Amino acid sequence: MRHARLFEMIKTTRISFGGTAAIVTSMALIAGLDAANAGRAAMVSALLIAAVADNLTDSLSVHMYQESERLEEKEAFIGTLTNFATRFIVCLSFVLIVTLLREHAAAVGGIVWGMSLLTVLTYILARHRKVSAMSELGKHLAVALVIVFVSKSIGHWITAHVT
Repeated sequence: MRHARLFEMIKTTRISFGGTAAIVTSMALIAGLDAANAGRAAMVSALLIAAVADNLTDSLSVHMYQESERLEEKEAFIGTLTNFATRFIVCLSFVLIVTLLREHAAAVGGIVWGMSLLTVLTYILARHRKVSAMSELGKHLAVALVIVFVSKSIGHWITAHVT
């Protein structure tokens, strides 16, 4: 019953999209920029741009999707605000990591933090859906690791071919 109260307080549909997008995007940015030998200022800038511009774009997209599904106007607006707030707060947590840790340590710390957040979010969603948390964790963490690996590869490629 304790989990039921938690799920009543937090509508998982409102935080799942924004939370996942912010976590994986932030990890990818940090990994890719670290591989490209970008400095702390570039990482913080990229994370803040994602926290604002990309976030506003996704929030507008979510809002328009909800409108197309004929969701009640108030519910769509609350969903949009929740999506924005979730993404913004999560992105800021990665900014904090980058500002507190040295450059390469920030990349490792950001990935550990992101995987931890994704694990918690996946667990909450799996419990809510009454499916195997381990199966869901395996899938979600594997996809996130692929995205981080591809971003890191892009950063290495940029360093080798563009600079």
